[in-house]
Amino acid sequence: MKIKPLADRVLVKPDPAEEKTAGGLIIPDTAKEKPLAGTVIAAGPGTEEVKMEVKAGDKVLYGKYAGTEITHDGETYLMMKLNDIFAIIG
Repeated sequence: MKIKPLADRVLVKPDPAEEKTAGGLIIPDTAKEKPLAGTVIAAGPGTEEVKMEVKAGDKVLYGKYAGTEITHDGETYLMMKLNDIFAIIG
């Protein structure tokens, strides 16, 4: 990965949006919900005030409007602050 987050920033690869409902109906692109979970690709070192609590490979939950969307090598990522992450999924 050529992107290295600084300070308390985290680079997350969002999980793909749901394609079908539980009942089997196909969801059109215009009605898909933005994913709220993803995988940490890279994390900054943290700061004196904020200790980095996630590492590459962690599955995380984050806010609906968290982060800034970045496209790199045809892949879409989110760059967000550590405090935008709610939890690590075990």
